[in-house]
Amino acid sequence: MGRRILNDALRTMVNAERRGKATALLQPISGVMVSFLNIMKHRGYIKKFEVIDPHRVGKINVELHGRIKDCKAITYRQDIRAKEIEQYRIRMLPTRQWGYVVITTPNGVLDHEEAIKQNVGGQVLGYFH
Repeated sequence: MGRRILNDALRTMVNAERRGKATALLQPISGVMVSFLNIMKHRGYIKKFEVIDPHRVGKINVELHGRIKDCKAITYRQDIRAKEIEQYRIRMLPTRQWGYVVITTPNGVLDHEEAIKQNVGGQVLGYFH
Protein backbone atom coordinates (compact mmCIF):
# COMPACT_ATOMS: atom_id res chain seq x y z
CA MET A 1 0.00 0.00 0.00
CA GLY A 2 2.87 2.39 0.76
CA ARG A 3 4.28 2.22 -2.73
CA ARG A 4 0.90 3.02 -4.22
CA ILE A 5 0.71 6.17 -2.07
CA LEU A 6 4.21 7.13 -3.22
CA ASN A 7 3.36 6.49 -6.87
CA ASP A 8 0.18 8.61 -6.66
CA ALA A 9 2.12 11.47 -5.08
CA LEU A 10 4.89 11.37 -7.69
CA ARG A 11 2.37 11.27 -10.53
CA THR A 12 0.59 14.29 -8.99
CA MET A 13 3.86 16.23 -9.08
CA VAL A 14 4.57 15.27 -12.69
CA ASN A 15 1.05 16.26 -13.78
CA ALA A 16 1.32 19.62 -11.97
CA GLU A 17 4.67 20.27 -13.69
CA ARG A 18 3.21 19.48 -17.10
CA ARG A 19 0.35 21.90 -16.47
CA GLY A 20 2.84 24.61 -15.48
CA LYS A 21 1.75 24.91 -11.85
CA ALA A 22 4.11 26.24 -9.20
CA THR A 23 2.95 23.96 -6.35
CA ALA A 24 1.50 20.52 -5.83
CA LEU A 25 -0.49 19.28 -2.83
CA LEU A 26 0.23 15.65 -1.93
CA GLN A 27 -2.15 13.67 0.25
CA PRO A 28 -1.95 11.20 2.10
CA ILE A 29 1.70 11.11 3.15
CA SER A 30 4.22 8.61 4.45
CA GLY A 31 7.72 8.68 5.88
CA VAL A 32 9.16 7.14 2.73
CA MET A 33 7.58 9.93 0.68
CA VAL A 34 9.29 12.55 2.86
CA SER A 35 12.64 10.79 2.37
CA PHE A 36 12.08 10.63 -1.41
CA LEU A 37 11.27 14.35 -1.48
CA ASN A 38 14.40 15.13 0.57
CA ILE A 39 16.52 13.46 -2.10
CA MET A 40 14.71 15.37 -4.85
CA LYS A 41 15.28 18.63 -2.97
CA HIS A 42 18.95 17.82 -2.38
CA ARG A 43 19.45 17.14 -6.10
CA GLY A 44 17.65 20.36 -7.15
CA TYR A 45 14.50 18.89 -8.71
CA ILE A 46 12.12 20.66 -6.29
CA LYS A 47 12.55 23.96 -4.43
CA LYS A 48 11.13 23.01 -1.05
CA PHE A 49 8.30 21.17 0.63
CA GLU A 50 6.28 21.65 3.79
CA VAL A 51 4.58 18.91 5.81
CA ILE A 52 1.17 20.06 7.07
CA ASP A 53 -0.43 18.22 10.04
CA PRO A 54 1.72 15.06 10.08
CA HIS A 55 -0.19 13.46 12.99
CA ARG A 56 -3.37 12.78 11.07
CA VAL A 57 -3.67 11.93 7.38
CA GLY A 58 -1.35 14.83 6.58
CA LYS A 59 -0.54 16.85 3.49
CA ILE A 60 2.65 17.98 1.83
CA ASN A 61 2.83 21.23 -0.12
CA VAL A 62 5.65 20.99 -2.70
CA GLU A 63 7.09 23.98 -4.54
CA LEU A 64 8.08 22.78 -8.00
CA HIS A 65 11.20 23.88 -9.81
CA GLY A 66 10.22 22.95 -13.38
CA ARG A 67 12.91 20.27 -13.84
CA ILE A 68 10.92 17.04 -13.44
CA LYS A 69 10.33 15.24 -16.72
CA ASP A 70 9.25 11.88 -15.31
CA CYS A 71 9.02 10.45 -11.83
CA LYS A 72 7.75 6.97 -10.96
CA ALA A 73 7.64 4.59 -8.05
CA ILE A 74 8.36 0.93 -8.71
CA THR A 75 5.24 -0.79 -7.40
CA TYR A 76 6.77 -4.25 -7.18
CA ARG A 77 9.63 -5.13 -4.86
CA GLN A 78 12.93 -5.26 -6.64
CA ASP A 79 15.98 -6.22 -4.61
CA ILE A 80 19.26 -4.92 -5.95
CA ARG A 81 22.85 -5.56 -4.91
CA ALA A 82 25.48 -2.85 -4.77
CA LYS A 83 27.22 -4.30 -7.85
CA GLU A 84 23.98 -4.25 -9.89
CA ILE A 85 23.03 -0.61 -9.24
CA GLU A 86 24.94 0.81 -12.21
CA GLN A 87 23.41 -1.69 -14.68
CA TYR A 88 19.92 -0.98 -13.31
CA ARG A 89 20.47 2.78 -13.63
CA ILE A 90 21.57 2.42 -17.26
CA ARG A 91 18.46 0.34 -18.01
CA MET A 92 15.95 2.63 -16.27
CA LEU A 93 17.20 6.18 -16.92
CA PRO A 94 17.27 7.74 -20.39
CA THR A 95 20.82 9.18 -20.24
CA ARG A 96 23.91 9.11 -18.05
CA GLN A 97 23.90 12.88 -17.48
CA TRP A 98 20.74 13.26 -15.40
CA GLY A 99 18.28 11.33 -13.34
CA TYR A 100 18.47 9.33 -10.14
CA VAL A 101 17.32 5.94 -8.92
CA VAL A 102 16.11 5.98 -5.30
CA ILE A 103 16.88 2.91 -3.18
CA THR A 104 15.87 2.02 0.37
CA THR A 105 18.91 0.56 2.10
CA PRO A 106 19.93 -0.41 5.64
CA ASN A 107 21.56 3.05 5.80
CA GLY A 108 18.28 4.81 4.92
CA VAL A 109 16.73 6.00 1.68
CA LEU A 110 19.54 6.92 -0.74
CA ASP A 111 19.95 7.79 -4.40
CA HIS A 112 22.08 5.52 -6.57
CA GLU A 113 25.22 7.65 -6.29
CA GLU A 114 25.22 7.57 -2.48
CA ALA A 115 24.43 3.85 -2.46
CA ILE A 116 27.41 3.15 -4.74
CA LYS A 117 29.66 5.32 -2.54
CA GLN A 118 28.55 3.48 0.60
CA ASN A 119 28.59 0.10 -1.22
CA VAL A 120 25.10 -0.93 -0.06
CA GLY A 121 22.17 -2.47 -1.88
CA GLY A 122 18.49 -2.62 -1.05
CA GLN A 123 15.10 -2.31 -2.66
CA VAL A 124 14.36 0.08 -5.50
CA LEU A 125 11.69 2.64 -4.59
CA GLY A 126 11.56 4.56 -7.85
CA TYR A 127 13.36 7.02 -10.09
CA PHE A 128 13.15 10.58 -11.30
CA HIS A 129 14.67 12.55 -14.15
